[in-house]
Amino acid sequence: MGTAKNTKNKIEFYELEKVKFIVKDACGIDIAYAYEDLVFSEHGLFIIQFLENSKELGCWFNKECLEQNKVSMFNSLAKSATLNKLELKYKGKFEMSQKANSEEIDIQFTEVI
Repeated sequence: MGTAKNTKNKIEFYELEKVKFIVKDACGIDIAYAYEDLVFSEHGLFIIQFLENSKELGCWFNKECLEQNKVSMFNSLAKSATLNKLELKYKGKFEMSQKANSEEIDIQFTEVI
């Protein structure tokens, strides 16, 4: 089962179950939420993004994640992705903040590579 995104009358399907497996296999955590082409890990540690090439994934880390933890998690995620015939690319950092008087969250991507 996957997620779908409708862009310009073209529906794109993403392999959400495969990403869930990769995250669980690599880090021992679950995904918390998926929206269009983004998959959010538990605890907001990182975001996996489906890229244009269906065999590539982007990985964004929370700016509050310690460097040593980020490197360790990325290496584990990349290894599991490779074993599942996908390539994981480091894309940069992000920060999340809650909108005032709302349950909505703003995400700002920083240090984009």
